[in-house]
Amino acid sequence: MNAESDERAPEPQPAEQAELGSRAPEFIKARRGLHLSWQVGVFIVGLAVIGAGILMLVFPGPGWLVIFGGMAIWATEFVWAQIVLRWTKRKVTEAAQRALDPKVRRRNITLTVIGLVIIAALLGWYLWKFGIVMPWKIDE
Repeated sequence: MNAESDERAPEPQPAEQAELGSRAPEFIKARRGLHLSWQVGVFIVGLAVIGAGILMLVFPGPGWLVIFGGMAIWATEFVWAQIVLRWTKRKVTEAAQRALDPKVRRRNITLTVIGLVIIAALLGWYLWKFGIVMPWKIDE
């Protein structure tokens, strides 16, 4: 047996343990000024995407999806964004697993049915009390 056969190949790191840091091309990382400009550009693009996502929370559009996309853009360059994105992915996965639990599904269905019954009862009471008046027939 020689010394080379005793060496073990490094095991691939799972996605959770992947390296943190900038994913900029090497020629950009090699020049400090260029790398700083790259980071500023990535930050501005990510901020614009997140801003658009925040607007989509109020107006029609996939707001949360766009916000997470902006975080993913930031995560290409900033360690803090990579950590936040990993934490978010972990929490979303945990929530999805909890939602598939039969007890939780039954509870959610029960609460939804109760809520719909309450809304139907309130709507029925309102219609019984005030009736239906078309907007163009409202007396001033």
